[in-house]
Amino acid sequence: MRDLIRKMTPQFLLERYRKSKKNQRNKELEANRVAGDVITLESLVKDIKACGVVEGDTVLVHSSLSKIGFVEGGPKTVVDALIKAVGEKGNLLMPTSPNSGLQLEYIKALQVFDVANDKSKLGAISEYFRNLPNSLRSAHPTEPVSCLGPDANFFTSTHFGEMTPYTAQSPFYKVSEKGGKILYLGVTLDNAGTNLHTLEDAIKDFKFPVYTKESFEIEVKFPNGDLRSMRTYVHNPEQSAKRKCDGLIPLFIDKGVLLEKSIGKARTLVVDAKSMLNVMIEEYKTNGVTMYTPKGK
Repeated sequence: MRDLIRKMTPQFLLERYRKSKKNQRNKELEANRVAGDVITLESLVKDIKACGVVEGDTVLVHSSLSKIGFVEGGPKTVVDALIKAVGEKGNLLMPTSPNSGLQLEYIKALQVFDVANDKSKLGAISEYFRNLPNSLRSAHPTEPVSCLGPDANFFTSTHFGEMTPYTAQSPFYKVSEKGGKILYLGVTLDNAGTNLHTLEDAIKDFKFPVYTKESFEIEVKFPNGDLRSMRTYVHNPEQSAKRKCDGLIPLFIDKGVLLEKSIGKARTLVVDAKSMLNVMIEEYKTNGVTMYTPKGK
């Protein structure tokens, strides 16, 4: 429904609404600061560990900084807390797409995807994380993911060249493969449902037309300056408008793959990535459950 409304609303009205909402949220955060209601590194680490994150974990994080509250030190503090929670042997991943809108509109206007320099449009936390010196970014033009940790190359190196961005060679699938966790920190499946798409890429002849019939050839500029071409499909906007991602939350809770927690002031969904994918595949095959039909056929 949100995608449909966004599609039907003129861009200038969307921008005006987003700006108004952001200004209101900034006022609320400033009021928190003045009142001394400040989120610290120590409190964030405590909350993250209370979500079940332990040293050595692989964790994919979707986030909204403003939903956490007034964070002392901003995005750096949130990232530092996450890194501290997973430890030196853990892997931290964040989607860092340079596109926050419809993939079709983005890809039609794209000439070159610059892996090293194209900014993440998925929030201040993801952009700070992308710029860390040891953070590696995958080279898929529509859904790149940045990773920090001993297995960063494993998670990011095979994303380039995939015709769709959620295949078994993608960081999203590999988080499931490695038994990782997903944190939806201040966001929900409706606005951060990338891992839900791993179902669509895992099922041959998926029953809904989730991708465009046309593929697009894109130049990708690698950090070393090399230019390489690849083709990719993008989401079909008509099908995307039918998403009801949050409708899957009750199922995931019932199956024991999703818990609701809090980090700072942010409602946080904690997901077992492997179990979520297994549940999606089983429910699709037996009951026709998808993000478009969360209650089944």
